[in-house]
Amino acid sequence: MDQLLYRCSLLMALPLLMFFGIHMLLARVPEKKQFANFLQSRRLMGIALLVLAANYSVHFLFEIRLHDVNAAILFNMATYFLCYWLFSCALMELLEKSYVTWTRFAVHLVLWLVYSLLSAAVAFLDPGPVLKAWATIVLAVLLVIYGLFLSVRLLRTYSRSIRMFENTHSDDIGSYINWLSVFTYWAVAYGVSCGLLTFLPDRYIFIWVLSAIPFYIYLYCSYHNYIFFHENVANAIVEDQWLAEDGNAAGKEIPGGEGDTPAYHQDIEQRIKEWIDGEGYVKPGITLNDLSAQLCTNRTYLSSYINTVYQKSFRDWISDLRIGYAKRLMTLQPLMKVQEVSESSGFLSLSHFIRMFTAREGCSPAKWRRSHMG
Repeated sequence: MDQLLYRCSLLMALPLLMFFGIHMLLARVPEKKQFANFLQSRRLMGIALLVLAANYSVHFLFEIRLHDVNAAILFNMATYFLCYWLFSCALMELLEKSYVTWTRFAVHLVLWLVYSLLSAAVAFLDPGPVLKAWATIVLAVLLVIYGLFLSVRLLRTYSRSIRMFENTHSDDIGSYINWLSVFTYWAVAYGVSCGLLTFLPDRYIFIWVLSAIPFYIYLYCSYHNYIFFHENVANAIVEDQWLAEDGNAAGKEIPGGEGDTPAYHQDIEQRIKEWIDGEGYVKPGITLNDLSAQLCTNRTYLSSYINTVYQKSFRDWISDLRIGYAKRLMTLQPLMKVQEVSESSGFLSLSHFIRMFTAREGCSPAKWRRSHMG
């Protein structure tokens, strides 16, 4: 092993991990109720990064990799097991209020202790080189399975949240938390690769250390940027929880049998027609809750009507109405800037307008206008 290269790679990663961990653990957030989950999430992530920093410190100060490669590998895997849980808790806390409970925490803490004890037994007992090698491989497989289990649960919660946002908000709330899915997929790839990289020959072990740096930089920057959008997401999640509770309460009360058109459809149809004729959809930031209040109807009934009649989510339905309005606007006022068209149509951002327009029309708004003005 090139000890200088190995120690330099540790020196590059260690200060970053310590800075990121301490900042995420101690940095202040706005003193609002909506930021309680974000603060807890960021603290959990800060603890995870400090645990990894402690792992790197042990490697740097005691050079255990030079004295016992197998013990170093087992030590790394026990650290990853704990960090997988902390990463998962931190991200789940952003999507599900009060996800971290004492019971769930105790269960996973016990799992980590058992895993650590097994790793220590394999490291310090002498069952023979062949048995020790197989035991290490089994523990590595268990680590990967555990990481995949946590990741699948997180991705399912993320997908459920995205579907809820699409059915309750006209704006692309899901784009604010897209980094969660990117980070999770990256974490899965990185976690599996770490399980493999830690078995690298000694002369390549610096790759294992350096490969982590971009991962942690992305994580830190994502949290740093997300603070500007968390309040919007937190409010959306609260509204979605209300809607879900309303849906559970009203589920058996929705009139109309299986295969029949519910009785409330005719009433909602007329109200929606009047609302569309009045171009109410160009109001920025409109939500299902807002519209149900305007139409004096139940949110669950309205959501069911839109999904059933239009075969679209609330967001896609509103976006289609806005894009239709934007097309009429560009035809009637060819000199209007695309930014002004976007704002007049109810989109909160130009990028979202262009993305949605291009997805539906197959070209950008500017190109569409040129093709229809020729």
